[in-house]
Amino acid sequence: MNLTDAKVLITGGNSGIGKATAKLLKEKGAQVVISGRNELTLKTTANELGVAYIKADVTDENQVKTMVKEAKDKMTGLNVLINNAGYGYISKLVDIDPNKFTDQFKTNILGATLCAKESAKLFVSQAYGNIINIGSTSSLKGSPNASPYVATKFALRGMTESWRNELRPHNIRVMQVNPSEVMTGFANNRVDVNLSEKKYTEAEQQTKLRGEEIAHTISSLLEMDDRGFITEATVFATNPKT
Repeated sequence: MNLTDAKVLITGGNSGIGKATAKLLKEKGAQVVISGRNELTLKTTANELGVAYIKADVTDENQVKTMVKEAKDKMTGLNVLINNAGYGYISKLVDIDPNKFTDQFKTNILGATLCAKESAKLFVSQAYGNIINIGSTSSLKGSPNASPYVATKFALRGMTESWRNELRPHNIRVMQVNPSEVMTGFANNRVDVNLSEKKYTEAEQQTKLRGEEIAHTISSLLEMDDRGFITEATVFATNPKT
């Protein structure tokens, strides 16, 4: 698609990958609306980037319905959803907290589903659209002490494939991006009850992925001519130091 025709809704757009993606797509001529639960950071980011914002909790179906409608109204259309909102809970199997486990699924899986559901209704009616789900390399392999988070990312990958096969006949491209570790607020603020918080030196941080690399990937997926699409893109740091 030509990004000057893109009308993009990004969940979790107030920081990290979402913010970097909003910035790049806006610079390339797209109309962009970001959403999130923290109105203060949303407003700050929106003002910084020159984009619109909508405060919404992706786990609340009524709020999601309103969010999608308002995004469409603000841009006089909607043809791209970037499902980026996410919550990280890391734990050893023997220490898993059922409430945190369930809450993470509610955000990462139900939230993504509700956003895709409402957007897909519109995309099917206009016989065109793009959905990009932000997964992780944890969508591809299990890691010790991380099964709650890995479970949500495996589930997201399965849903992405199902939605892709369901929506392709309506000219809707459903894609997933799987970053390895990214230096974002998500990584810094994840809930990890077993492992001490990772502290990287400045030199080590310079070798890790940033939100900008993932934004570039998303932009590239969207810019492919609409007759084709890349179903999944996995992004690794070239030579990360740990």
